[in-house]
Amino acid sequence: MLERCFGVRRVRQIQRAARHGTVTFLCLFMTVVVLRGTIGAGKFGTPEQDFNDIRERFYSHNRRVEPHRVLEEVETTTTTDANNYATFDISKILKDEEGGDEWKKDPNAPYSLGPKISDWDAQRGEWLKQNPNFPNFLGPTKPRVLLVTGSSPKPCENPVGDHYLLKSIKNKIDYCRLHGIEIFYNMALLDAEMAGFWAKLPLIRKLLLSHPEVEFLWWMDSDAMFTDMAFEVPWERYKNHNFVMHGWNEMVYDDHNWIGLNTGSFLLRNCQWSLDLLDAWAPMGPKGKIRDEAGKVLTKFLKGRPVFEADDQSAMVYILATGRETWGEKVYLENHYYLHGYWGILVDRYEEMIENYHPGLGDHRWPLVTHFVGCKPCGKFGDYPVERCLKQMDRAYNFGDNQVLQMYGFTHRSLASRRVKRVRNESSTPLQVKDELGLLHPAFKAVKLPSSS
Repeated sequence: MLERCFGVRRVRQIQRAARHGTVTFLCLFMTVVVLRGTIGAGKFGTPEQDFNDIRERFYSHNRRVEPHRVLEEVETTTTTDANNYATFDISKILKDEEGGDEWKKDPNAPYSLGPKISDWDAQRGEWLKQNPNFPNFLGPTKPRVLLVTGSSPKPCENPVGDHYLLKSIKNKIDYCRLHGIEIFYNMALLDAEMAGFWAKLPLIRKLLLSHPEVEFLWWMDSDAMFTDMAFEVPWERYKNHNFVMHGWNEMVYDDHNWIGLNTGSFLLRNCQWSLDLLDAWAPMGPKGKIRDEAGKVLTKFLKGRPVFEADDQSAMVYILATGRETWGEKVYLENHYYLHGYWGILVDRYEEMIENYHPGLGDHRWPLVTHFVGCKPCGKFGDYPVERCLKQMDRAYNFGDNQVLQMYGFTHRSLASRRVKRVRNESSTPLQVKDELGLLHPAFKAVKLPSSS
């Protein structure tokens, strides 16, 4: 009957719609049943009242949620840039206070690092007597040492420089922990006149005077890394010397070569002689005309020196070459091990060193220090290609870090890799496991307690 009126195709469409409608009604019914149980409907007793209650609940819920969602969208839109470190202008917070230094130096007076002190040995000796709990020697031949390094108070001028400074200070902390050395990291410019090469001098003097318990201060540039974690400085060798630098006597005293020594890593004894040396070293340092004119004098006197302002290393060569009688007896120019090692002739040989030698030598076979002179990782420009410098700094860091990681059973996958791998299985008797280099509890770090009577 229906097929005659509507046709076969139309009837099938009507039947399909009816089936769908039945399913839809059944789903609606089940939904109402579930809502009655979960939302709390049904307390009024009639379907109409239940429906009104459900409708009211949904309506009030939407009124509460919608403003919150809109508020979240507005907040997300307005705070995205404020939360983004990559787009933040760091100069907004790196603003120096106006007004300059409260204490002004007399522009007509010659530069000095501070008031003249002539009896430091007596002052320090008396202090040590009165403070026996702070001895300047930790053992018969083991002096108390303070390693000093630092960097600019401002972030580096390139995106990765601060990361490499972090690697460098981590490297120094590792060595100092292993060898019982205290460490001081400085980020303050103590004297604006002594910026650049010369910033270390006011800091060194201040630390010597503030820490009479320290026997030797070890200065180390931020671009230098320890690459022999097992090498202990032969302190006994310097018992009659006050100033130890990497260098060669003939290059300094005979040739007057401006690279005859290096001041990127040196040892300075805490004594009157050292204060006098600092007083003699500092006058070429004040920036401006004094430093520029001193640079001309140094270039004229020293072999191979380019024309540029006075730097602390050239000034030291000049002081020693012209005043050997005054200073030379207490200066030790060390070249039996690498207190400073030029990276350009060392880093590419690390694999050869690993194959043929072992840590603890400190010299060309396994250098104590690898110094990245000229790379300037915190600046805008260096003297060498950036990629080369950063790759080689990674290799040097990993070379030293492997000696630390081996204590705990790990090593870097390669000298170019940040990732590590296990080289020793875990043990149920960990105290019986000996690290290969003996750095966990080395003899030179042991503290000798006074014998009980």
